[in-house]
Amino acid sequence: MNYNNAQFLASYGLSSQLPDSDRPEFVFSGRSNVGKSSLINKLCNRKNLARVSATPGKTATINFYQVDSVYFVDLPGYGYARVSDQERRRWDDLINSYFDAARKRAVLIQLLDSRHAPSADDRQMLEYLRYHGVEFAVALTKADKLKKSQMAATREEFVRICAEYGCKDVFLVSSENGQGIGELQAFLAQRLEADNGL
Repeated sequence: MNYNNAQFLASYGLSSQLPDSDRPEFVFSGRSNVGKSSLINKLCNRKNLARVSATPGKTATINFYQVDSVYFVDLPGYGYARVSDQERRRWDDLINSYFDAARKRAVLIQLLDSRHAPSADDRQMLEYLRYHGVEFAVALTKADKLKKSQMAATREEFVRICAEYGCKDVFLVSSENGQGIGELQAFLAQRLEADNGL
């Protein structure tokens, strides 16, 4: 997969707007401000492919990016309190509609902050993925903020926590220094090869 061959496709705020699923989709999920846009940019070696919002919770759309022969699907961030109940219901409908549809999902990457235990919202999302049978791996963001002596133990702890939800693998990543990006790219390539018959 040529990550340099990447472009923003469109943002969709309503489930009825979602495009047809005509290729494998790699899905990115995480709470607001966990670094989804930064990770997508780093994976594709671009600075501004995915716009990094200065206001957490502002991305209330599902954003599609065409990356070579696949789609990167950026789900709206969750867990940001300063949105109305009506807006939250729209987000829920949008995400539920995406997962309820028969789409060619190759795998979902669930982003968690490596510096903190999963929040209640994180665990709710992990449970949602387990309940719906969504295959996923975890990317532990902001690994550059950890001491080297903390990294192995941090990963092991998240492997333990996420295993009960059916997590396939856990990666320590940093959008600042590129740590773990190659390993995550290799994992995505393996999943694309495994799901080539989609």
